[in-house]
Amino acid sequence: MLKCEHLKKKYRKKSVVDNLSFSVKQGEVFALLGSNGAGKTTTIKMLLNLIPKDGGSISRKEGVHVGYSPETPYFHPFLTGREVLDFYGGLQGIGKEELKRQIPELLQRAGLEDSGTKVKHYSKGMLQRLALAQALLGDPELLILDEPTAGLDAMGRLEMMHTIQGLKKEGKTILINSHILNDIERVCDRGIIMKNGHLIYEWENGESKKSLEEIFVEKIGGVE
Repeated sequence: MLKCEHLKKKYRKKSVVDNLSFSVKQGEVFALLGSNGAGKTTTIKMLLNLIPKDGGSISRKEGVHVGYSPETPYFHPFLTGREVLDFYGGLQGIGKEELKRQIPELLQRAGLEDSGTKVKHYSKGMLQRLALAQALLGDPELLILDEPTAGLDAMGRLEMMHTIQGLKKEGKTILINSHILNDIERVCDRGIIMKNGHLIYEWENGESKKSLEEIFVEKIGGVE
């Protein structure tokens, strides 16, 4: 579904992603792990062509539709949740009748049925859920989720993980970046641990008797 080979990125001559290679199989949930500054978000931005890479290659299944939920979502504060989805759906070229069908379903899935509330009144957690709904517009095959549980309370995190598990059952391929290792272990099949832009460990769920947190501490030296 998605493959990176020898990916590189520098900022002001400082290497932030160096010789990174990994692949994401169709239908799996794959994790990007690492401390702050490891290069995870930079990697995601290169995957989405939001920033240029300085070396290496990125390939994905031909014609695949990608949905993206950013770490810090921003939507026009005076729009409602429904209006946000209508706007982004229009940008994607989704027809009005199809949007009428999709939007209520997506708002319900995101727990935002009260779609008349303006975004300026949204909590951080509500913004994260709206970002997921926006990422699901057009029924993408590949989802890239950057810190999807940021700002959510314990119940919100649990609901988000249930949503991700449901998306996997529907056949979605999901790349997820999260600091919450328990969440990752609950939903992800495989992943990589990055440190200073380098891949230092390839993780597969259930392969080791150690928990993901134990492995992370061993490889990185602590958890955030």
